[in-house]
Amino acid sequence: MTTSGLTTLGTDYKVIRRNGTVSPFEPEKITSAITKAFIATEGSNAAASPRVHETIYALSKEITKSLTRRGISGRTFHIEDIQDQVELALMRGGHQKIARAYVLYREERNKSRQAETSVQPVARQQIKITQEDGTEIDLDQGRLETIITEACAGLENTSKEKILSETERNIYDGISSAELALAPILAARTLIETEPDYSYVSARLLLDKLRTEVLSFIFEQNQTATQDEVAVIYPDYFQAYVKKGIEAELLDPELGRYDLKRLAGAIKPERDTLFQYLGLQTLYDRYFLHLNENRIELPQAFFMRVAMGLALRETDREEKTIEFYNLLSSFDFMCSTPTLFNSGTRHPQLSSCFLTTVPDDLGSIFKSIKDNALLAKYSGGLGNDWTPVRGLGAHIKGTNGESQGVVPFLKVANDTAIAVNQGGKRKGAVCAYLETWHLDIEEFLDLRKNTGDDRRRTHDMNTANWVPDLFMQRVKEDAAWTLFSPDETPDLHNLYGRDFQQAYENYETKAKNGDLRTHKKVRALDLWRRMLTMLFETGHPWITFKDPCNIRSPQNHVGVVHSSNLCTEITLNTSSEEVAVCNLGSINLAAHTNSSGIDHDKLERTTKTAMRMLDNVIDINFYTIPEARKSNLRHRPVGLGLMGFQDALQKQRIPYCSEAAITFADESMEAISFHTITASTDLAEERGSYTSFKGSLWSKGILPIDSMALLKEQRNNLDYDASSKLDWNKLRKRVKKVGMRNSNTMAIAPTATISNICGVSQSIEPAYQNLFVKSNMSGEFTVVNAALVNDLKSIDLWDDVMISDLKYYDGSIGEIDRIPQDIKALYATAFEIDSSFLIEAAARRQKWIDQAQSLNLYLANPSGKALDSLYQLAWERGLKTTYYLRSKSATHVEKSTLKGTDGKLNAVATNMVAPISGPQICSIDDPECEACQ
Repeated sequence: MTTSGLTTLGTDYKVIRRNGTVSPFEPEKITSAITKAFIATEGSNAAASPRVHETIYALSKEITKSLTRRGISGRTFHIEDIQDQVELALMRGGHQKIARAYVLYREERNKSRQAETSVQPVARQQIKITQEDGTEIDLDQGRLETIITEACAGLENTSKEKILSETERNIYDGISSAELALAPILAARTLIETEPDYSYVSARLLLDKLRTEVLSFIFEQNQTATQDEVAVIYPDYFQAYVKKGIEAELLDPELGRYDLKRLAGAIKPERDTLFQYLGLQTLYDRYFLHLNENRIELPQAFFMRVAMGLALRETDREEKTIEFYNLLSSFDFMCSTPTLFNSGTRHPQLSSCFLTTVPDDLGSIFKSIKDNALLAKYSGGLGNDWTPVRGLGAHIKGTNGESQGVVPFLKVANDTAIAVNQGGKRKGAVCAYLETWHLDIEEFLDLRKNTGDDRRRTHDMNTANWVPDLFMQRVKEDAAWTLFSPDETPDLHNLYGRDFQQAYENYETKAKNGDLRTHKKVRALDLWRRMLTMLFETGHPWITFKDPCNIRSPQNHVGVVHSSNLCTEITLNTSSEEVAVCNLGSINLAAHTNSSGIDHDKLERTTKTAMRMLDNVIDINFYTIPEARKSNLRHRPVGLGLMGFQDALQKQRIPYCSEAAITFADESMEAISFHTITASTDLAEERGSYTSFKGSLWSKGILPIDSMALLKEQRNNLDYDASSKLDWNKLRKRVKKVGMRNSNTMAIAPTATISNICGVSQSIEPAYQNLFVKSNMSGEFTVVNAALVNDLKSIDLWDDVMISDLKYYDGSIGEIDRIPQDIKALYATAFEIDSSFLIEAAARRQKWIDQAQSLNLYLANPSGKALDSLYQLAWERGLKTTYYLRSKSATHVEKSTLKGTDGKLNAVATNMVAPISGPQICSIDDPECEACQ
């Protein structure tokens, strides 16, 4: 059995021994230890077999990879960490008998060492710290204790002694200053799974590292500061930061013309302590501005910079900046990622997403691909409408040849998205849309398959079906469906509802009579099943519905919605002359909800300020192509959404899978809709209506709730709840009289990253798991449902065994018998909830929204019948779009062993649902997927 591969993996890593000495990491010793465990348990003959050799090598490789991924600063780990990983690997590999023997052996050795230590105590040595310039200084034990004490302040369930002990275990003589800064953070991180408050402790310890990095760079000398000390330093630091940022050409010089002293006085340093670890680490890794690899922003300077960038054109810029800052830094509202990245910088591309239509000529196709690159460069997500491009085999007049169809161009667009990765901040991402009647729809469905001609595959691009109502009717009727090439049926692209049906049927007659060159007849039900099959097997294309997007569009008087965006929540008109742009932000619903329900006064204040911020984006924005600028200034669409819906439910003790949750979805979205439309009307009164207001549904007094009647008029199967609680009649009259500042106002985005920043559940999502390890571009993070932990503590059920049970059951409490049923219902995870409840709740929201919502659907055991019922229900309820279909991956949480006083492993009976094998469906914790962040 060769170990050369293991040696390569372990190069340059070090191990801290129990006596504090450091030695090189030798992966071969892991192999030796596991081999001895196999021999001790199964005998030398069993351990000598080739199969066992392969097993041992695979386990060793897995352990080595895990260690080198998790080490302090990527280079150092403790001997106990190695042994922990050996236990985990043995358990995960199903070698329980060997793992048990290994645990018992460790326990015996531990008792032996403790006995030796009690007889002959070891004197503590003075630790030396190696600084960046190579000089050594003594460890400042007093400061280490101070920052840990400060990090635990106000968090009564945390122990500074535990963190200090674990930190001291992981430091050694000669440790670098960078490793020392990480040691207490990693010590606190290991405790998060036992007590969620350690997430705040970990964030505060990371904050200390950040303060040292930022202050030393800004003031050009080594400088540390505790949280109390930085409160005094913040004003001076903030003014120096703005000056240095402008000098480095990172910040807009206009920021230097603000009254910086006034803004510095408005900063609230104590809000730095509001972060949980995942949120602050995400900001640290990807959002804070840096110069020569040094961060120059502290959190409150970051929020103030974003606020300043959004207030550039306000009359009283300082007053509005402070108003914007207070909203962001309190986590009541958060701007989307591009706004956070770029506000206040020299290239303020603040918009979230762009929608384009690709015309049917070679020059325009490649211009569209170039536009994709320019739009993605500064963090814009893309949605492309490819329906106008002629299908495979269609006639090309200029060359008298035949078209290769849309797929080869999609391949180029796919590769362009990968090439433009937004400066390493997140991957460039695009979604291609195609209508169901397009001749190339069958090839389009196969784009994400891992088999077939790779030249006709797009492994990185998202894809979505743009489905007309007529197709769904044909599916229900089990009727035929005809595919056309758009060069022969150009008007179908711009038609919807009954007009589409009439034109489509006319083309079917032409095809039957031989008057069309290229077409194909299929069974609608077969095509629908294939769409669902591909959705199951590859996660794509998503299912989105053309007719409700257009019939209910406030802007259907000046264009057509041809697609949605990257995350299926935007529904704006596009054409060859206009690229639709949307500017997003999300209200933290949990921060506006208490046990009694919604705080309407606070929600109204938040919405008014948030809408002003979003409207300001349109005028400040840096546009990379003229078609985007023209569209955005003409129509001024924004998309105000929400996050923390699950948290808001739990505050009220409402299970997600309940009629009460559906009712709350209705009531909360009605309140957001009412305040959002009111805020846009207020802005119109102050600043004027958007240019294309006349003729819109708004101008006719038709609000989103009213446009449901328009959809029902076109359909016979639409049944919806039209009830309301607020004074909509008064608002209708005001909208008609005063106008609207924004053509579109609401859209619920996924919020995958900004919800992490705010420490709340994503968007309208149910909880994924109650305990899991989340992976993204920032690393791996243990996430624990703090509300569940508090409830279990209140009934004395939170202990080591419960933690182990949660890990074993992948964060679900449904199989843990000792937990009461009401708590199980309240904390049911996404895969335990009937997805029909997700659709019913979404339908109640959709009636209030002028755009759409990113709606993920969860199925633990997908089947053709389940998928058909689910997506038919989504269409029947009038939803505009759906997003990912999600399923469980093979494993989510490391199933660690629990060692009791008797040395026995924690045994838990299993009744787990078998995960779906292969790459078929999007895994919610895929570290490579950042499309929705």
